[in-house]
Amino acid sequence: MSTKFNHPFHLVNMSPWPLMGALGTLTMMMGLIKWFNSNSTNLLMLIGTLITILTVTQWWRDISRESTLQGLHTLKVNLNMRWGMMLFITSEVFFFISFFWSFFHSSLNPNFELGMIWPPKNILMFNPFQTPLLNTIILLVSGISVTWAHHSIIENKFKETFYSLFITVFLGVYFSLLQGMEYFEATFSLADSVFGSTFFVATGFHGLHVLIGTTFLLICLIRLYMNHFSQNHHFGFEAAAWYWHFVDVVWIFLFTFMYWWNK
Repeated sequence: MSTKFNHPFHLVNMSPWPLMGALGTLTMMMGLIKWFNSNSTNLLMLIGTLITILTVTQWWRDISRESTLQGLHTLKVNLNMRWGMMLFITSEVFFFISFFWSFFHSSLNPNFELGMIWPPKNILMFNPFQTPLLNTIILLVSGISVTWAHHSIIENKFKETFYSLFITVFLGVYFSLLQGMEYFEATFSLADSVFGSTFFVATGFHGLHVLIGTTFLLICLIRLYMNHFSQNHHFGFEAAAWYWHFVDVVWIFLFTFMYWWNK
């Protein structure tokens, strides 16, 4: 393979990871559906999860090599990746808009089966000023810490970047634990009318995005420790920070309408 690149794009090498990722995800989702129906853990889901984790780990390893040792992420390639990340986050915005559309469609005009009230009768909603408010504060503080990390890496202060990024990862894990406890203590479920469906699907997908964003930032923390980033070459971390800010903003809307407005 030639080491001279005169084109403004990145021609990736042949890789088994897209196919392996698709097979791992398919196996994991089949196991998840089986788990929903049998209400017990099963080997199929564990195998799919293991394949997915191994694939993601090795895929991230290859991308890290491309951006550092191989020098494939040129300025033009970086610009293309920035546009790709912006378009991806835009698609995620519309993904959550669909959940809010469903929520407002049902809540602003509750039908007869719901008792024509919202939340429906016998639904005991969470107190928004307890765990939900704490989670809001956690995400807002994490947004501040990831911004601190971003400014620190631009100013070549890698020790400050490491500490502030560690704080962000810690707060992300803390948020997920609190949300898990909240789900465990909930008095209603996904099966409790359209209210339960819209609430758990919207907040659950946001929780999944928090887990993905936390993993994204954790990988950046490891790469920062391994000196993969520089003052001018750190788009991997920048993309993770953009994604985390998106997660923060979505939660503010979820807290306002799914928790506080429903009370």
